[in-house]
Amino acid sequence: MVWRGSTDVKDRIFAALVYSIPLSIAFSFSRFVIDYVPKPLIALINIFLIPLGIIRSIIPLGDIVIFFLLFLLVVRNEKIKHFIRFNTMQSLLLDIALTLLGMGMGILGSNLITVVLSSVIFIITLAVCIYSIVQCALGKYPDIPSISQAVYTQVP
Repeated sequence: MVWRGSTDVKDRIFAALVYSIPLSIAFSFSRFVIDYVPKPLIALINIFLIPLGIIRSIIPLGDIVIFFLLFLLVVRNEKIKHFIRFNTMQSLLLDIALTLLGMGMGILGSNLITVVLSSVIFIITLAVCIYSIVQCALGKYPDIPSISQAVYTQVP
């Protein structure tokens, strides 16, 4: 992807933290495979999700408020570095996709297809979020096929 200037440590941390939003939603799909995920990885992820959990518990309709605050105050604010805006928008698109998938899974009910789809969605989202967090920590733009292209059209 296009490199747009250097990033400092705080930019990398904030860009990585926004991936806690889709990661927290992915855990709603994990009920069938969570026992097979290594415990140290779950502990690390839970530490990463604590700030978001606190915000959600304090603010009514916290998910919607967080979404609009990030979109309006970060993504649309051109004074903020492109690296942060790009990663914020990418995490919000993942959030939207997971929310829509969750609604679709609710319609399917509970059967073998639901178990398999939930497990696949969780594993893919976990891998994408870990990849994105590592890329942010390295100061690189995470390239997720299709999603990153959509983000580049939204974040000039």
